[in-house]
Amino acid sequence: MKIAVVGTGYVGLVTGACLAESGNTVTCIDIDREKIEKLRQGIMPIFERGLLEIVRSNVAHNRLSFTTSLAEGIKEALIILLALPTPPGEDGSADLQYVLKVADDIGPLLKQYTVIVNKSTVPVGTAELVRARIAAKARVEFDVVSNPEFLREGLAVEDFLKPERVVVGTRSERARKIMAQLYAPFTRQGNPILFMDERSSELTKYAANAFLATKITFMNEIATLCEKLGANVDHVRLGMGTDSRIGKRFLFAGIGYGGSCFPKDVQALAHTARQAGYTFRILEAVEAVNQRQRLEIARRLIDFFGGSVLGKKIALWGLAFKPHTDDIREAPALYNINLLLEKGAILTVHDPEAMENVKKLYGNRINYTDDPYEALNGAEALLIATEWPVYRNPDFSEMASRMKNKLIFDGRNLFELDQIRELGFTYFSIGRETVLPK
Repeated sequence: MKIAVVGTGYVGLVTGACLAESGNTVTCIDIDREKIEKLRQGIMPIFERGLLEIVRSNVAHNRLSFTTSLAEGIKEALIILLALPTPPGEDGSADLQYVLKVADDIGPLLKQYTVIVNKSTVPVGTAELVRARIAAKARVEFDVVSNPEFLREGLAVEDFLKPERVVVGTRSERARKIMAQLYAPFTRQGNPILFMDERSSELTKYAANAFLATKITFMNEIATLCEKLGANVDHVRLGMGTDSRIGKRFLFAGIGYGGSCFPKDVQALAHTARQAGYTFRILEAVEAVNQRQRLEIARRLIDFFGGSVLGKKIALWGLAFKPHTDDIREAPALYNINLLLEKGAILTVHDPEAMENVKKLYGNRINYTDDPYEALNGAEALLIATEWPVYRNPDFSEMASRMKNKLIFDGRNLFELDQIRELGFTYFSIGRETVLPK
């Protein structure tokens, strides 16, 4: 099939590359000329495991191309996928200006029957809005389908190629057959394509992300209670996670969730509920707890030093909102950096992938190093904000030799308490006892 993908962010680029990998001819479209030129040269605008190889391979085989021209990109396409940003507005609602602008532009360009697919995370009722905007200018038949993505950053390629499920919202039998054909290569092992109406499909994405954010937040509340009661959140997590009704995933206590999806989707679903005359109290609590939680470990660090970190050198490991990505959108690390800078701390930071993105935000207000141990030189404390594998089994002797104080504030519970206790560090984590030197 000939396919066009409008937007080359995480979703659009992964979607386009993976659809080309299954034999389709795909054109990715973006208004950012610099980004398109780099993509043509095989230079990725994002870090995503496995993506570079797939893009380069399919470009070389003429199955994947890039353009800034919408008219050129959608020419003769049977399917046009919209993978456009929907950033949160001040009231938490999703901003649809980019989606609707492209819908306006597509209408007069359609020359034959086309399936328009919303891949963006959009409020309930967006498919109807897009359909109306296209219909105002289109002279041929078309269908608008809701097909939300469920891609985990860092595992997005794997998730697309081997999806747990595919959700498609359409009432059109013609569009249904085309979408079933599109996804057939990815569901041969029996993972389902779930067909439903457009509104249910749109709500499914928000409901899934909001529920996962709720699981994370619930465990952070349990962690706070563990500290007050003298319990260990790791033990509680294991006791809960072995219950098949609950499951093991998303039960890790820490300094909250971030990224491009959970924060804005929780806000957007709560806003949608308010518009419908309903107060979604659980989600409002989830958002409030997450805002508190992401600064929990930095506040403890400041309290440890008597409320002042002015002039103190602090090392920070981890900048991305999660490991295996360079995405820093709503990353808890940034909130910790802001608070520590506000209090006058001197920060040296390390991250395997996200430092260039952080440099664009902070410039020379903080120090950067490609070696996590160099960040510790003369540091009075280490704060860990992202659970990168490289941090999980460090050389503690090397750490101790470089640090002014053997003091760790771990926002991701990377280390075992008994291990830290034997090493003589002072160690603060989430939902567990504080370890003090013997």
